[in-house]
Amino acid sequence: IDYEYGSGRLENRISLESDIANVKPTHVFNAAGVTGRPNVDWCESHKVETIRTNVVGTLTLADVCRDKGLILINYATGCIFEYDEAHQIGTGFGFKEEDTPNFTGSFYSKTKAMVSKASIISELCSCSNNGIFLMIQKKVEELLKNYENVCTLRVRMPISSDLANPRNFITKITRYDKVVNIPNSMTILDELLPISIEMGKRNLTGIWNFTNPGVVSHNEILEMYRDYIDPNFTWKNFNLEEQAKVIVAPRSNNELDATKLKTEFPELLSIKESLIKYVFEPNKKTGGA
Repeated sequence: IDYEYGSGRLENRISLESDIANVKPTHVFNAAGVTGRPNVDWCESHKVETIRTNVVGTLTLADVCRDKGLILINYATGCIFEYDEAHQIGTGFGFKEEDTPNFTGSFYSKTKAMVSKASIISELCSCSNNGIFLMIQKKVEELLKNYENVCTLRVRMPISSDLANPRNFITKITRYDKVVNIPNSMTILDELLPISIEMGKRNLTGIWNFTNPGVVSHNEILEMYRDYIDPNFTWKNFNLEEQAKVIVAPRSNNELDATKLKTEFPELLSIKESLIKYVFEPNKKTGGA
């Protein structure tokens, strides 16, 4: 499939229109967004920059694509939910696409929720280099849902077979001094990114929980890492209260219901099966499990 990278900034409508006019694509895939460096805590002290890209920019791109009659595949986040009474750890009851986000522990998650679920923002922010200001006082997700051309994919804790990539969830937790041990829904990119291309081909739209079915805990992943990659690897755990002392904003922990995606793509593997097939088997350096 022929493709081109866009060169425009999300919040700059003219540059987006120029990209589309030059390339003349059939579909647009948006993986751009502010997640922070070295981690999401950066967003807490750079709120305007986060709003400009994750809210204003995403809506601008959706609007431009709609004007041009294009499907937009938007890689979003599933870190907008938190285990609660109706969705407890270990019960298997995951959050569905139509559920209302209940996690607002980090500013990053708030801005993503504004685009992917009903929420209200009242922020004054610069939307482009020419000094124009916008006051956004709408339920942004409700607006985005009205764009019939948008397919929103909720990614969580993305994992790939590239264990040298510092943004890989596995790479991150192997470098932490201590980790929490909580089961979560996660996204195996090696399996799901090709599925997102197929979703574009099928012109699928709406909101999708874009994770492998089931959950896996931090310790289970690190046990696989030890068994397949480094038999001498060790780690330490700490609880959420101890974690809170070393991070700026709380982290989301949840299970997303992947039934909708699994129904559309029956071949989709469970999270643990996918981890072994796409990540650990290709990287195996020990006898394996």
